[in-house]
Amino acid sequence: MENLNLSIRQGEFVSLLGPSGCGKTTTLRMLAGLEFPTSGEILIGGRVVNDLPPGERDIAMVFQSYALYPHMTVERNIAYPLKKRGASKSEIVEKVSRVAEMLQLTPLLARKPRELSGGQQQRVALGRALVRDPKVFLLDEPLSNLDAKLRGYMRAELIELHAKLGRTMVYVTHDQLEAMTMSDRIAIMYGGVLQQFAPPQEVYREPANRFVAGFIGTPSMNLVDGTLRQDGGRWIFQADGLEIFADMLDDSAVSGPACLGLRPEEITLGSGPLAGVVQLVEQTGHENIVVVRIGQSLRLTGRASGNQVWRMGETIPLSVNAEAAHYFADGPTGRRLNAPRRATSFRNLQSVL
Repeated sequence: MENLNLSIRQGEFVSLLGPSGCGKTTTLRMLAGLEFPTSGEILIGGRVVNDLPPGERDIAMVFQSYALYPHMTVERNIAYPLKKRGASKSEIVEKVSRVAEMLQLTPLLARKPRELSGGQQQRVALGRALVRDPKVFLLDEPLSNLDAKLRGYMRAELIELHAKLGRTMVYVTHDQLEAMTMSDRIAIMYGGVLQQFAPPQEVYREPANRFVAGFIGTPSMNLVDGTLRQDGGRWIFQADGLEIFADMLDDSAVSGPACLGLRPEEITLGSGPLAGVVQLVEQTGHENIVVVRIGQSLRLTGRASGNQVWRMGETIPLSVNAEAAHYFADGPTGRRLNAPRRATSFRNLQSVL
């Protein structure tokens, strides 16, 4: 980890998102007290907890593997943290009953984990965390072992649960859909470095750098390598088959290699001044994902209605949404070059087949 600095507000749902090996689980384990930072401080509720063991941090963690006790019933699994803390029998009964009702586990209290589905086991693991009533919930990819339909159901359950509890939740995932739909803010990590920490829509609409732009969104953003140059006081971006006036770059822009970014939904297929050859059509039902070639090698991915189908090899017209263009610097940081709150205009578009 490199100089990680995060401040999470009380009651916030924050996702740590990134590819495998980026440091998100290590970060969560440091919050939990399972690993220790080499420098810096970890504060929970204003208290420095670097030297506190996990049991004294007032946190509850839900693991990817559920980690249920196979010989115990659902009721005993949920009650176990309370028994370890020496809670009275009446307190245990009251809290277990309340949590079981909240998670729709009441009919399953007498069963053992082997008699439960994956989704039911996940809810038991959540129940065991909830019954402790901690300040912070730490969730380490808790839905990754579920099938797609059940993941969708459990996402909705977690969103509703967070709204009911109002407690801070830190959620580790490599699934951008989970992060985008559930989070108040997303911390995007890559190579042990925090790339951007912002609300989902800001991450999507104003990515801080090229990595974030390409990582967030399905299909991912079109990233076109080209060059920037100035001509008569105006910036021009050039790539194979395109020449674009980039009027609203920030003051740090310099001539040389750069990258243009366009979301697939900002490309209109079937009309416009450009022309492209259809390379691939992916039919998903309500829409089609279409890859077109412009010039000799430039490929752009766009979205089209499911009713509109083009044949591979067909030449079609297309256009782009000028206001939605992104520019990124060349080099390892790939930082965003768009000036804040200013639009970029496209003029004199050229298309070469």
